[in-house]
Amino acid sequence: MALNTSTLTSPAAGSTRRQPGPDVIRALALIGVVVMNYHGYLIIRGAARGDGWADDLFNPWTGPLATRFAATFVLVAGVGVTLLTRRTIGDTDRVTEMRWRLVRRGAVLYAGGLYLDMIWEGTIIPFYGAMFVIAAGMFTLRSRSILLIGAGAVGAGALLRTWRFWQQEADESTAWLFSPSEGSPQSYVFNVFVNGTHPLLPWLGFFCAGILLGRMLGRPDWRAIVGGTGLMLFAGASIARDGADTTFQSLVLSTQPASRSVIFFASALGTALLAYVVIDVIAERFPTAVDPLRRAGQLTLTLYLLHIVVFNFVVDWMGWVVPTDLSTSLLFAGGFWVVAIALANVWHRRLGRGPAERVYRAIGG
Repeated sequence: MALNTSTLTSPAAGSTRRQPGPDVIRALALIGVVVMNYHGYLIIRGAARGDGWADDLFNPWTGPLATRFAATFVLVAGVGVTLLTRRTIGDTDRVTEMRWRLVRRGAVLYAGGLYLDMIWEGTIIPFYGAMFVIAAGMFTLRSRSILLIGAGAVGAGALLRTWRFWQQEADESTAWLFSPSEGSPQSYVFNVFVNGTHPLLPWLGFFCAGILLGRMLGRPDWRAIVGGTGLMLFAGASIARDGADTTFQSLVLSTQPASRSVIFFASALGTALLAYVVIDVIAERFPTAVDPLRRAGQLTLTLYLLHIVVFNFVVDWMGWVVPTDLSTSLLFAGGFWVVAIALANVWHRRLGRGPAERVYRAIGG
């Protein structure tokens, strides 16, 4: 694969200061992930769904907030790849070393994620790992190529979901693709690219968007461009959604995650881009106020794993939290994050990287 440094070097490549924005955004996105996860898993364990506006808002499967925090998290992961790799461009040896580092890190996340999925079904970690493996071959590509890869992933996801709809209408089975035998060789491929909670078709699109966003961060007008793009995507998706009349149109024009539609992707990416711009401005202007979040954002892998341990211990093992309704979920998630952010700040000030991050880097490089 040929390198073209003229289109790859970030305008901010000469800066060595760690930007606070991505860490703060990562922390806030993870807060949202914890809220939605706790609410969803408590519902699975018997909590009432409710029918009020707040219940609709926080519905973890069909609500307007469903997967948007996760989409933002994946977007920031793409930004992180650009920031991690930008100083290797033009140096063949460093590029090769970085490719293997991304592959190792991705493999660690994928393998660890498969094990974690047995404890916390639906975790994003194995999909996250697969994205890092793919990033090993992408980070030297031109921006146009990455845009095409992302668009291809989104389009393929939408086409597969549309094909499944027509197959079901014709009473034809699609189990070989969407429900492969557990543990079969094809299940490991299909479940990463097609099935599960965050399949690469279309979720790789968020990751590619993050890589492209990372390349823009040094431009003086990047916030106006990114914010404007996010607003247009979200507004356009909202208008398109309201134009659905038939069952088929309700699928292809849906903003719900299960639809895998282009409209869903546009809506979720739009809100993620808008959130990135707003939070980045706040992080730059009020660094002291957001410093606890910045520190917590550097321990997100540890905190993600911790929220799973806490839930299983408090709910399943000890029974201290009983599934009731949305208020329980919000109080539980809020209490976790007050304590988690405090602990993360104490740890980061004294020891730096979190325990999970240390293991991850020791194995993955």
